[in-house]
Amino acid sequence: MKDYIKITTKKDFGSISVTLNIKDEKVAAIGQKMKAINEQADMTGYNWEAVLNYYLDEHFPDVAGGMGSDANAGKYVAYYKLNPQNEKKAEQLATIIEDLIEDESKLYDIVTNNAEEIDWE
Repeated sequence: MKDYIKITTKKDFGSISVTLNIKDEKVAAIGQKMKAINEQADMTGYNWEAVLNYYLDEHFPDVAGGMGSDANAGKYVAYYKLNPQNEKKAEQLATIIEDLIEDESKLYDIVTNNAEEIDWE
């Protein structure tokens, strides 16, 4: 797993989370390119949340099921209630996000072709 993404299990809170560090150099550079494509895509944590929610709903609704999220200016966090099924979902989500970052053209296509369907901040 790349440095910009982390899975954290909090047994005392009964949750598992996936965190995307949007201040990571590579992720921030992708965010800047996304904004250059579409001015609405000012890639704060809130807009990462919007793009990822759109992508998951379209392509991986099973991973989005039961997922909550929290975003701010510096990161995006998705979380699930801790159980074996959701541990697998968290791993899938981390893989999906990593795939989008490593094949950034998918993100650029989303911003170019589906911007009107995204609930921007």
